[in-house]
Amino acid sequence: MEMSADAFEELVTDELDRLPDEMVAGLDNVVFVVEDEPEDGSDLFGVYDGVAATERGQYGFGELPDRIVVFRKQHLLECDTVEELRDEVHTTLVHEIGHFYGIDDERLHELGWA
Repeated sequence: MEMSADAFEELVTDELDRLPDEMVAGLDNVVFVVEDEPEDGSDLFGVYDGVAATERGQYGFGELPDRIVVFRKQHLLECDTVEELRDEVHTTLVHEIGHFYGIDDERLHELGWA
């Protein structure tokens, strides 16, 4: 599937807007970023780079924001239609936001968000 970086970023923003308010309301000091692919060459769809809310303690004073990164190329390689792409981006966002809330990969798989 082909899609420009700008169009993909717009799709990610649309999917963020569709997430439940309860899910995004608790996000503190987090930015969402779209990149083409991971620097390490892995096949990840996204990554949470930060300190989970369950581990923060005194966190937040002068800290750089945590990042949730969505990788464009992997999504485009795996999806054939825009609807599939929207679903996969949605799953990636929920998965990475889950990490912010301290949910590990095993539990996210059990919940169907992997």
